[in-house]
Amino acid sequence: MVTVEEIREVALSLPRAYEAIVRDRIKFRVGQIVFVALSRDETTMGFGYPKELRDGLIAAEPEKFFPPSKSDERFNWVQVRLNAIDAGEMRELVIDAWRMCVPKKVAASIEE
Repeated sequence: MVTVEEIREVALSLPRAYEAIVRDRIKFRVGQIVFVALSRDETTMGFGYPKELRDGLIAAEPEKFFPPSKSDERFNWVQVRLNAIDAGEMRELVIDAWRMCVPKKVAASIEE
C-alpha cells in the first residue's frame, strides 16, 4: 500500500506545491487549488483529473478508482484506493494532478 510519506515526498518535490491540513485531512495545493487530498483514515487519495475522462477511468479499473463525493462531482476530481496502486502509479497520478494546476512552463520543468 502506498503511504502518506511516499505521497508527501512526491507532492512536496513539485514546484509551488505545499501541504495544508484542512478539517483533519492532509491536502496538497498550488496556491489555493488542491491537487491531492487524503481521506481522514489515509486509505484513499483524491486527485485532480479531467471530468470528461473520469467515467472512463473508473469503468476501466473500478477496483482502483471511484467517483468523488456528490459535492465534488463538479470538480476535476477522482479518487483512488491506496492499497490498489503502487508507488510508480501514485507518482504519475500526483504529478499529472499537479500539472493541471500550474502554468505549462512550470509543468514542463518536471520529468516523469
